[in-house]
Amino acid sequence: MSEGSIIFMAIQQLEIVLAKTPGFCISPFNHLEFSNMTEFKGILEEIINELRMMLDFLKDKEWRVRDRLSYLLADFVAMARRSVHLTTFGNDNDIFCPHLATIRDWLRETKKRAMEFAVGEGVSRPQRVGEVGIVVGLEKDVELLVDKVILNDRPDFIVSSIKGMIGAGMTTLARQVYNHPDVIANFKPRLWITLSSYTSVNEVLVELIRQVLEQMGSQSFPEVLHQYPELPDVVIMHHPPQDSFSTGFIQLSHERDNEILTSLLSDILKGLTYFLVLDNIPKEVQLELIKKGLQCGEGNGSRLLLTSCHRSNFEIFYTHEVKSLDSDKSWQLFSKTFDKFTSEENKFSKELERKGREMLKKCWGLPLAIVNVARDKARQRLAGMKLEELFDSIDLSETLKLLEPMYHKLDEELKPCFLYMSFFKENAIMREEKLQHIWALRGIKRQRVATYMVDEFIHYQLQPCTYILASESIIEIVHDFRLFFEVKRCRINPLLHMLSIKIAEKELGFQKLRNNENGIPSQSPLHRVVQCRREKHHYSTNQDKCLVSLIFHGGGGYLDNASSSYWKSFELLSILDMEDFGVKTLSQTIGTLIELRYLGLRNNYIQEIPHSFGGLEKLEILDIALNFMVEVPDIINEMGSLRHLYMSDVIFRKALKVDALQNLETLTHISIYDWTYAVSSLEKMSSLYKLGIEEIDENSDTSKLFASLATLKSFEIFNMRGFRFKSMQCLDEIGVLDRLRKLRLDGRLARLPSAIESLRLLSYLVLVNTCLDEDPMQVLPKMSRLKVIKLRNAYIGREMVIEKQSFPSLDILRINELWNLRDVRVESGGMRYLKELEIKNCPHLENLPEQICYMRYLRKLKMVTTKHIATKIRNSGLISDIVEVDISP
Repeated sequence: MSEGSIIFMAIQQLEIVLAKTPGFCISPFNHLEFSNMTEFKGILEEIINELRMMLDFLKDKEWRVRDRLSYLLADFVAMARRSVHLTTFGNDNDIFCPHLATIRDWLRETKKRAMEFAVGEGVSRPQRVGEVGIVVGLEKDVELLVDKVILNDRPDFIVSSIKGMIGAGMTTLARQVYNHPDVIANFKPRLWITLSSYTSVNEVLVELIRQVLEQMGSQSFPEVLHQYPELPDVVIMHHPPQDSFSTGFIQLSHERDNEILTSLLSDILKGLTYFLVLDNIPKEVQLELIKKGLQCGEGNGSRLLLTSCHRSNFEIFYTHEVKSLDSDKSWQLFSKTFDKFTSEENKFSKELERKGREMLKKCWGLPLAIVNVARDKARQRLAGMKLEELFDSIDLSETLKLLEPMYHKLDEELKPCFLYMSFFKENAIMREEKLQHIWALRGIKRQRVATYMVDEFIHYQLQPCTYILASESIIEIVHDFRLFFEVKRCRINPLLHMLSIKIAEKELGFQKLRNNENGIPSQSPLHRVVQCRREKHHYSTNQDKCLVSLIFHGGGGYLDNASSSYWKSFELLSILDMEDFGVKTLSQTIGTLIELRYLGLRNNYIQEIPHSFGGLEKLEILDIALNFMVEVPDIINEMGSLRHLYMSDVIFRKALKVDALQNLETLTHISIYDWTYAVSSLEKMSSLYKLGIEEIDENSDTSKLFASLATLKSFEIFNMRGFRFKSMQCLDEIGVLDRLRKLRLDGRLARLPSAIESLRLLSYLVLVNTCLDEDPMQVLPKMSRLKVIKLRNAYIGREMVIEKQSFPSLDILRINELWNLRDVRVESGGMRYLKELEIKNCPHLENLPEQICYMRYLRKLKMVTTKHIATKIRNSGLISDIVEVDISP
């Protein structure tokens, strides 16, 4: 039966279901999770429409083109059948089925790829894998992957991945692993497939089967092939024509059902210990069926290695993130590439090498950029340029062009996120909350993203854009030991930052003024970054009235002589950011910027906030944190639109009436003596999600504080900070805050309150400078949802005991500055799912707990200790199965 006939039958069956569906009622399809049949019918109609459009598309294509598309069509047909199955044969027990909306999205994506394919490239053929190119700086990465991941002793089927941005060397690293002598000796067959955006699941299945039969011989599987009588005799094609799929097994396979091919793949792989690399996986390609055909290797020690810019939805044993090359490795790669293209060994003087290394800093350790620059310099040298002039300039335009797909392949909703990162300094560490605020002001909110997979179905959740961009290798998370969706601090590679500026200038109306430049483009910009030096600046009297974002980088002297007319000219300004700018005084005129919604003044030398700021009635984010002892007049109460207020060590002229700020979601940090306790007033603050209280000491009435906070319906994150070196109260009444998910206690405590066990939803606990006499691990085990525990100078005892079967959800444990700690004992089953362990500055802790050998999910260990202890730990044999081990010195 042809693809068109199958699609037509699917349309008919879905139309029957649609006709029988009532207009509005409670859905009997519980597994579809639709609240009413109106929504169900709407999505069903969209699926039928997608099928009809594909059917019309097929009718318009010549047979030759349709033959080229048959791989993608096989995927489309499989999803069409699945949509019929979901709507016709679903039942209440089928709880792991995805939404029909997911099927609709799959159909749309496959149809789009098919239509683009018809006028674009052909299907990319898998590449032969050999030792090609220049390899520098991968020795430790290869050793880690081969010894700890590929050749570990685990008998189960293991999926690992290599992740990074375009040009980071993922394929090169995978090729080194694939061709490693120990890998060759331990795996047969070894399989390699390079994918593209046009590669279909069907094509990958066909190629995998072809490679297995080619390496093992079809005669090795007579009984298996006999089970598939619908398939004619298999013809092994060792060197299939690049543009022909009309011979032997290739011809028959791409016309067969994906499920049949999956079953065949599974059968021929049974009993084989294979190693497979799926290289350059685009996010458009759904690989669930492929993995289903590979899992026959479970128990045989087979391995699957993925390379991609994108996070996989598979259950990954270990993800290796490719890092940038350091200065020495960058110079080696440049020199070897330069020599290769000039066909001679070039000797550079020490001075020229210094200049060359300085030039290569602008490549930021990205192999793609270094190789491109080396080729460009080699061409210049061959054209007659003197060596002394070779390193005077650098051209990164070719590299930026090659990086553009990372932007263009982002979802449309995420592209502005990428462009707004042009607001930040080059190579700056960015705070997640600041990114989220800027994006939200521009209308960008959380996005729907695939988060996990059950069977062959992907499930979706709304997640922060920072997490999605990290998953796409656009940004790098810079803090260690993070939870799955946690992105506290991040940075964007400076080359991608350059790209964001380049595209933002075209698409956002972005302008960057450098080094006191006064030039204004012919069209007035909407967003401006001023990057300046310490000297004074002479201002133009005709500023741009349509500017909506103004960000300052550099030195605060730039604004010292700014007149009031300078600020008055920004009538539409929405974002004003002067973080880290060295500002000492603020103009009263800023208070006239009535459209202002974001005001960033963090980490300056400001001593007083002008009274005129009370006129900023539309202000949603005010950040005055890290301005020591800044004085704030009685103006905050007037900012009724305020949602996020960041401050610390603030002096209020009058008590802050926080209950007047009914839209407030974040408030950090406010003195306990400035907090309103009136329960009736606080009930109006229905949106407060995160709160930081400081200056708590033994005289503070924390029971009254907790009682008032218990009335906040959305309250989930709480930071408590003691007053300098004074002790806090025992906090026994904290149990009333039973909706807390994150808690940070910073300050001396006589003991950890037993009532903390009542915080059943708590997943994140940080204890800093608490100096507890009693082992906190004796109080915390009943908190079964804890995922992260961080202890810094938190306990002064000598022994810490993790009880039997305790902390079943704990992923991350960080122990830092426990100066007296001598022994950590973990009883059977304690922290059994721990993934990451950090121990720093515990100079008397000479041994790791023996139970660490049984923590099969532990992937990362980081220690900072003495040289003697470091040597002892390395030689203990306890850490041999941990993939990432970083012990210093």
